[in-house]
Amino acid sequence: MAAKPGPKVALVGTTSLRGREIKRVLEESDWPLRSVELFDPDIEEDFSRLSQFRDEAKVVRRLTREALEGRDLVFFSADRETNMTFAPLAAELGFLAVDLNESFAGRTDIPLVVSGINDRRLDKRPAVVSNPHPLVIILAHLLTPLERRFGLEKAVAFVLQPASAFDESGIDELAGQSLSLLSGTSLPMSVFKQQSAFNLLSHTSQPDRNGFSPEERRVVSELARVLDRPDFPLSLSVVQASLFHTYALMCYLELRSEAGLQEVKDALKESPLLKDSASDDFCSVSCISVTGQDGVFVGQVKREDRFPGSFWVWSVADNLTRGSALNALEVARGLLDPPVAP
Repeated sequence: MAAKPGPKVALVGTTSLRGREIKRVLEESDWPLRSVELFDPDIEEDFSRLSQFRDEAKVVRRLTREALEGRDLVFFSADRETNMTFAPLAAELGFLAVDLNESFAGRTDIPLVVSGINDRRLDKRPAVVSNPHPLVIILAHLLTPLERRFGLEKAVAFVLQPASAFDESGIDELAGQSLSLLSGTSLPMSVFKQQSAFNLLSHTSQPDRNGFSPEERRVVSELARVLDRPDFPLSLSVVQASLFHTYALMCYLELRSEAGLQEVKDALKESPLLKDSASDDFCSVSCISVTGQDGVFVGQVKREDRFPGSFWVWSVADNLTRGSALNALEVARGLLDPPVAP
């Protein structure tokens, strides 16, 4: 019997950081695609911008309602307004939409899916699926195997956030500030409002009355949704770091069941997406070594003897790769398995 043809895919927002990353992982994947079309909301005339996909020249086309007709799947990585305007057309026009920019994360009627964690949300084949926050994807993979084996009494995460969390503008400003400091010129400050280069910032947005930022509250809420645990015992603090890419997390965990250090390490190794250092060097899992990699990397694990069942776990993951594009690709393949008929 002849194999069914692959899906007809579109990418919306190919110039954003996440748009470039989903394009890259699609190109490098083994997924057979019948066609791929590229769209950007700022294109006013077709043929005004060229790109390529798997060594084939591509015209980046103007985004219109009619242009999305006949597609099987559309990845949305454009700005929030564009995504919220065009992704809801999925049910009407017959395509499936995967949102990489978390445009619909606040809507409870649109599922947040972490591939390998709550794929059951794809069983009813929703027209629109959203990536959760990259930290939610990372934490879900890190905490789930420990929760399943030992139970989790408490999880506290101290997070170093990269400039790429603010897309291209964040990277440009960190690079600009770094160059300005080295050359003695004035610092650009439009994204962070303070010096971010060679510095740490306790917050980048207005905190609530208890001192937490909206983003910190959002991560906790989204993880509870993904795990279907409204009372999931997580508290986290996000610090803006002088990093271009990758989230780095130091997590303090209190397990419900007694466990040894090796037992915790073994539980973490059971997850296919959790990768430990291939070296005995505790410093081998770092933001530099993990950039562009496809897993959640676990470095040093420490057992706290004074507090039974308590551990510290160091982990690093690329926010654009594992924290966004790869999750979206795996969700898309889950939606189209088996591939849609022509």
